[in-house]
Amino acid sequence: MDSFVSEPRPASYETLSNNVLKRERRARERQVREEEKKKVTTNKIPENQRQQVANDDTMDPTQFLSNRIKSLALLKESGVNPYPHKFDISMSITEFIDKYRSLYVGEHVENTEISLAGRILNKRSSSSKLYFYDLHGNGAKIQVMADARHSDMDENEFCKYHSGVKRGDIVGICGFPGKSQRGELSIFPRSLVVLTPCLHMLPRHAITSNSDEAQSKKKTRNHSWTPGITRNPETYILRDQETRYRQRYLDLMLNSEVQKIFRTRAKIISYSRDFLDNLGFIEVETPAMTMTAGGAAARPFITHHNELDMKLYMRISPELYLKKLVVGGLDRVYEIGKVFRNEGMNLTHLPEFTMFEFYMAYADYNDLMDIIEKLLSGMVKELTGSHKIKYHGNGFDSEPVEIDFTPPFRRIDLIEELESRANLSIPKDLSSETANKFLLEACEKFDVKCPAPHTTTRLLDKLVGHFLEETCINPTFIINHPEIMSPLAKWHRSKPGLTERFELFVNKRELCNAYTELNDPQVQRQRFAEQLKDRQLGDDEAMVLDESFCSCLEYGLPPTAGLGMGIDRLAMLLTDSPNVKEVILFPAMKPQD
Repeated sequence: MDSFVSEPRPASYETLSNNVLKRERRARERQVREEEKKKVTTNKIPENQRQQVANDDTMDPTQFLSNRIKSLALLKESGVNPYPHKFDISMSITEFIDKYRSLYVGEHVENTEISLAGRILNKRSSSSKLYFYDLHGNGAKIQVMADARHSDMDENEFCKYHSGVKRGDIVGICGFPGKSQRGELSIFPRSLVVLTPCLHMLPRHAITSNSDEAQSKKKTRNHSWTPGITRNPETYILRDQETRYRQRYLDLMLNSEVQKIFRTRAKIISYSRDFLDNLGFIEVETPAMTMTAGGAAARPFITHHNELDMKLYMRISPELYLKKLVVGGLDRVYEIGKVFRNEGMNLTHLPEFTMFEFYMAYADYNDLMDIIEKLLSGMVKELTGSHKIKYHGNGFDSEPVEIDFTPPFRRIDLIEELESRANLSIPKDLSSETANKFLLEACEKFDVKCPAPHTTTRLLDKLVGHFLEETCINPTFIINHPEIMSPLAKWHRSKPGLTERFELFVNKRELCNAYTELNDPQVQRQRFAEQLKDRQLGDDEAMVLDESFCSCLEYGLPPTAGLGMGIDRLAMLLTDSPNVKEVILFPAMKPQD
């Protein structure tokens, strides 16, 4: 019996179908472009409106402020509230971009209504019936294509209302998504309302010529900063450093890269928190005001408690409280918070900074070197996509250096490396007058400046800074500090006179300080007594006796290791910020006149 066999489809059928669809799509895109071109050329913006736009750009800022206040007063007198209480949004700008980025050129989804809100940072128009805005929100941007044909207003109302919308205004938009004939994802408003007017004239990008403008646009299109790569603040809209730091809200508003810097800082903290949480640590909070300034060698800020009528100190470290918690049975604890040290200000240090500090029972400093190595190498890889970063360590005017966080990190012994590099033979008994005299002569010989008082600790610290820290570009552990430099660290189990301590340096700056914790209360009291001698010699950064901590140790601190890391300096490295004020939202500044 004959069976029916269908005639085979030509091999090129799918190709022909796709070509037909492509031709139809191109034809539609051409039609959209022609309509847009016709609309722009036949509806020229009136001369008075064009003059108004020009005036907004060239007007004196004081006059601009006065005009806006007057216009708001007129609105209020007419019964209109220029500051609405609420505006319902259906999605964020970021969600809008993610959902509709795949639309093709000229496609409009007019049967979908979206409500968005954000701040207008750019406004342009070439027609009385067509306005373009750049709408910014939560670090993202889309185009607003306000067309009178789609508006709920008639043409006169539309023209009048949009001529009053200014750069900096926060607006709410109800409309539909689409792409312009140039392929830019946009929202096409049916209604646009100013939710909060900006009373001040916003700065514009400083352009001196047409070629500068073209170059600036090219940079904006081709360069999007991400953590770990270099950046150039000279390309910012707002570039004056004083203004950026004093009015950080303007900096965040106008310089989109700055928002990314602080989002990166937040990710650094989140990564650190998650890392320790996964190791069984718990986050705690300890007092910011204390009766004794302990836990570090630093000058404290002093305040007064009115109700208790007593002097208190702003904490210079949470260390002693955290170790008390380990005594109490919380074997793994950490804290992320502010500490306050009444010291100098420079490009890498401010008196108020954020410390990440953790303590781990039944561990030693070797365990902590492994942990911090994993934490930092994993964080850098997660945030940048590589273990290597670029950093303008000597300022944006100099060439950036490459810093490699690939583990394992280099390790150098403090005394051995110092003796080797400086060709010294340091006396073993560092508490002796002989050692002090030897180190003072070494500083004079190598022209290493050490302001008074010339304690052995300070002299040794300056020599280490001169000979060792300068070699630490990639992450480097400087280990096994002398007991005289480490009053809270446990003595080294095999090297008399030294402690089980390390400092991690990156790009010549200390990033971490850690050690096997001293848990013998009698030795701890003895160390505090030795610190008292330095204080009597004039070193007001030497530690003071904290009897409550020594009493706590008498109840038994298990073998423990602890580490402190500066969040600000780590954020500097990953955001290419040679000035610490770049990574602090509201840094301390001298008051203006």
